[in-house]
Amino acid sequence: MVVETEVLPFFEWFPQGILQWLLVALVLGVVALAGGFFLALLRYGPWKAAAMTGKLLCAAAGDLLRISPRRVGALTWLAVKESIRRRVVVVFAVFIVLLLFAGWFLDPGSINPARLYLSFVLTSTSYLVLLLVLFLSVFSLPADLKNRTLHTIVTKPVRPSEIVLGRMLGFTVLGTVLLAAMCFISYWFVVRGLNHTHEVDLASLKPLEIQVEEGQNTPMQGRSTKVNNHWHKVVTDVEGQGRLETERGHWHPLAVKKSGEKTVYQVGLPEGMLVARVPIYGKIRFTDRSGRPAKKGINVGDEWTYRSYIEGGTLASAVWTFEGITEEKFPDGLPLELTLGVFRTYKGNIEKGIPGSLSIRSPKTGQTVEAKIFSAKEFMTDSQHIPRSLRTADGESLDLFEDLVADGRVEIILRCVQPAQYFGAAQPDLYLRARNASFAFNFVKGYFGIWMQMVLVIGFGVMFSTFLSGPVAMLATMGTLLGGFFSNFMMQLAKGETYGGGPVESLIRLVTQQNVVTEMEPGLRTTVAKMMDVVLGGGLWAMASILPNFGKFSCANYVAYGFNIPPDWILQRGLTTLGFMVLLFVAGYLFLKTREVAR
Repeated sequence: MVVETEVLPFFEWFPQGILQWLLVALVLGVVALAGGFFLALLRYGPWKAAAMTGKLLCAAAGDLLRISPRRVGALTWLAVKESIRRRVVVVFAVFIVLLLFAGWFLDPGSINPARLYLSFVLTSTSYLVLLLVLFLSVFSLPADLKNRTLHTIVTKPVRPSEIVLGRMLGFTVLGTVLLAAMCFISYWFVVRGLNHTHEVDLASLKPLEIQVEEGQNTPMQGRSTKVNNHWHKVVTDVEGQGRLETERGHWHPLAVKKSGEKTVYQVGLPEGMLVARVPIYGKIRFTDRSGRPAKKGINVGDEWTYRSYIEGGTLASAVWTFEGITEEKFPDGLPLELTLGVFRTYKGNIEKGIPGSLSIRSPKTGQTVEAKIFSAKEFMTDSQHIPRSLRTADGESLDLFEDLVADGRVEIILRCVQPAQYFGAAQPDLYLRARNASFAFNFVKGYFGIWMQMVLVIGFGVMFSTFLSGPVAMLATMGTLLGGFFSNFMMQLAKGETYGGGPVESLIRLVTQQNVVTEMEPGLRTTVAKMMDVVLGGGLWAMASILPNFGKFSCANYVAYGFNIPPDWILQRGLTTLGFMVLLFVAGYLFLKTREVAR
């Protein structure tokens, strides 16, 4: 799984986003007016159709500008009470039961238990909440129309715009309260499920053979007891303090105390499992096995071409250039984290990692110092620290910031040391860990991503329910939701960037069991299929461009993989949600306005 946390600055995406939103709103408005005018033209003639269209525009402008907050608030509260009467609490009860039984099946002794727990709570919450608001939003107005309860409302001085806005806000308020409760309970569930401790295996402790001064403690080394299917290496220092070394993505603090002649070891709770890293990314480039610049690394036959591979035992390398590196930000050196792909041409000892090296190079002078030799395992996050003081192969001592960092820029070079083995790397796979943000706040931001998806489902559900029956509105909203999750794939399909061609060509290959890479045989069938793909591709492109990309609103991977969600990410998605809701509100109002409710 890849988590890219790079987000464009506000001043770069906001003007373009506003322009695109205005363009989409204008196009949709023109299309809607043209469609309404055409239908009226067929039924009433040109003059009456024009008069009706103008009257509708004037009435719509008046209604939207004279919305009463008091009436909207009353309708919002009415929607909340109706939702509660429809047994919304059942969903919350299902969530509690799900967490109770999840403790039996979630294994805290897995390779990365924090990722497992966080992915579970975020995904399950998302499914439950989206299903809830889907049913609430699509059946509310049609049910009121069927039961004629809406007729009483429209006879009052209430505008259609206030009815639509009240429903949207009511469902949003209810969903927000439910999500807040789920967020609090989920956080408690994750922390409680991951908390554990060990004891020091006293029989394994052995003194380290190093010279200590008088009055200092003898450093010890050993292991802990096995808990949750893992144990830790135990190390104490001359000051009598220590820690349980990192294992399964976490470590434990260790306090060593004297109780008479007896030494007591107190192991603390796990640390490093629930984190929110703030990364600094560099720009990547590659060199080939001779050390010459290359556009990318080697393709080892992996279908997923996200990573390029560098050959071991050669001059092939991946080079990251970082900017804005200052002594004030990193006074003790550079904390690195990397997650690499490992491709083995021979198995060897599968438990043993593949050796690699990290070097620091000045982009100004080209001076290079090998800083670290490490061992990499497939997609395992490895933390390395580049010290402030470095030493060259000739024994010369260098200062990182005085001799290698030039105008805030520095290069980090990754090589695979072992011949006939390969490292796979992409740009986000190596980064500087600037600091740790608050995990609790990051967890809340993860639930904000679910909240944005929920609000969009409410908007589409209420909008469709203003002119469709409940079951049909539900199908339309579900189609929008699925289309939004697969909008990237639809765009690639429309542009012909997927293997196997367009939708019709892919269907033919599927039925006839043809290879997706080889060209189809020339003929009438192939020609017709490609022509149909061109037509369908335009429709897919339009749908992918209009529908919200629901997958991009999800923050689950950020939280589960321990990355801080950038503020610009939240602002960008939040404004996108607001933009969609404005258009959905106006569309829902127009549909309800033109619907003859009283009949």
